[in-house]
Parts: sequence; structure tokens; C-alpha cells
Amino acid sequence: MPKAEAQTYEVGKRSVRLSSPDKIIFPSRGYTKRDVFEYYLAVGEAMLRAVGDRPTTLQRFPDGITGEAFYQKRVPERGVPDWLTTAQITFPSGRKAIELCPTEPAHLAWAAQMGTIVFHPWPVRGQRPDHPDELRIDLDPQPGTDFSDAVEVAFLARELFAEAGLTAYPKTSGGRGIHLFVRVRPEWDFIEARHAAIAFGRELERRHPERVTMAWWKEERGERIFIDFNQMSRDRTIAAAYSLRANERATASAPVGWDELRDVDPNDFDLRTVPKRLAATGDPWADREGEVFGLETLMEWWAADPVEQPYPPDYPKMPGEPMRVQPSRARTPSE
Repeated sequence: MPKAEAQTYEVGKRSVRLSSPDKIIFPSRGYTKRDVFEYYLAVGEAMLRAVGDRPTTLQRFPDGITGEAFYQKRVPERGVPDWLTTAQITFPSGRKAIELCPTEPAHLAWAAQMGTIVFHPWPVRGQRPDHPDELRIDLDPQPGTDFSDAVEVAFLARELFAEAGLTAYPKTSGGRGIHLFVRVRPEWDFIEARHAAIAFGRELERRHPERVTMAWWKEERGERIFIDFNQMSRDRTIAAAYSLRANERATASAPVGWDELRDVDPNDFDLRTVPKRLAATGDPWADREGEVFGLETLMEWWAADPVEQPYPPDYPKMPGEPMRVQPSRARTPSE
């Protein structure tokens, strides 16, 4: 079969070239590079509301999801369009990088042409890269729990957010988990925002210990939903709203309304269904930017119980951090 020729798409005021359009990206579904590219064209406007003006790491699969993958945290110095928008971010080590900072749908299309499947935006804007404007709570099901358990914890979290004067917006992770996003004023740095997430998770665990855990070590979590507080650490990201996920089902991380959360299944949302849903019912997150909140109450909760939690293993040792040794290995034989 002759190789398909490259195609050029008009995306807004830009021309974006798609090469190798018939390359298979999702083998079990037969979805091609063209399918992925056109998916991001279809969801581009809605997705831009979620990732727009955010430094974004690209998870690229140039040879499809069964091939080698890598995270691109730096925009190449050569061979990129001069209309790409970028922003400088700082890693925990202090090193800096220039990342893609999407401001128009053509930026998403360009990334898809480069083999990007998953978009990982930082919880900051390009102009203030050290001050999160989103609080992100990752509800991570542990062995013995599933999506339905995460749903019930999401509703418990919603009640606690309301008590703190905050409004959260849910989305599926594209797997078994749920992500809750709260728009906040960029007045707190990453350490403070992470402390707010810890304080929130700790209070949720205190009220619902049979369902929720904040235990960093897997051996201590049991059959509960883990609140992954380190997703608010610098350089830790969550798949964007409307981003595809690199699994054989080609699922997407899909925003949902609270009124439908108990009725959906994460497999409902994929490369084919999400554009149709978006066209038929609109974006459940369309009004999310209208209200921005403060972290004052959560910071008060932190101040009342300022016990630090372990940071990710690649971080430098942080002030007040406990030992990074799992409990079973920290015990001595006499114990």
C-alpha cells in the first residue's frame, strides 16, 4: 500500500502540516495519527480553556503507544514554528526549561503532529510560573477499590470543599481515578499549595478513614482511595482535561458534571465519543473560569497540623520532611 502523503490543515490562522497520517497509533483500535490529530482539532477550543497559557509537558509516542515514549519538557531550539508560545519553568533542582505554553488550538495540533498523546499542563500560568492558580486533588484507587469508590469519595470531597468555601470541578482521569480541580488566586507558592492539598486530604481522611488514605507508602494504604498530595508538588502534573491517555482503549480524561458523575464509566470517554459528546452537550467546564477562590481556610487547617509528608523521590531533601524510607524497611529486627 502506498504511503499516505502529508496533509496541511488550517487551524485558526495557522497552517499545520500532518505527516504520516496513516501511521497506526492505537493498534488495538486501529486509530491512526490522523485520528489523533483530528481528535485534538475537535476538542481544541474546550481543551484550551483547561491548558491555555499553561506550561505543558508533552508525552510523546512517535511510533504509537506500543513504541518508545518520552516526556518532552523542553521545546526544541530548532525546527519549530515561530508562532509557538512558550514559558520558562523551574524544576525542583533549580534548573530551568522553556516549555510549550499553548495559547491557541494550533499549538495542540502541532504537538499532535509531533506524536503527543498526553498533555501534562502545570497548575500555573506562563506569566506566574511559581504560583499555582489551580488546586488539584487526585483520587487514586488502590487495589481492592475501583472507579465507583473514587466517585463516592469525590462527593465527600465536594462537601468538604464547600465547607472550606471552595468549588471543585471533576473529571475522569482516563483510568480508574478522578481528578478534582479548584481555581485559586495565584497568591501562594508551590510549597504552600502542596500544604493546602495535604491539609485537605488529611481532614478528609480524618472524617472518612474507612474510605480515604493519605499514606504515602503503598503498604499502608489498604483498600482505600489515596489522596495523592504530591501532585501539587513543583514539576508534578496531571493529564489535561480532554487529553487522550496512552492505553489500548484510547480513553480520554473527560470533564463531567456532578449531576452525571455517578452514572458514567471512564470507558465512556474515548477518542471517538468525546468529540461527539462535546458537540452535543457542550463543555461541563465551560464556566469554570468564572469564579476564583482563596486557600485561606486550607492554610488554617495546615497551620493547625503542620506535619510534613514525604516529597517525590527525585526531589532534594526538603525542610521538615520525614525520612524517605518505607515503614517496613525502617524497622529494626528487635522491633
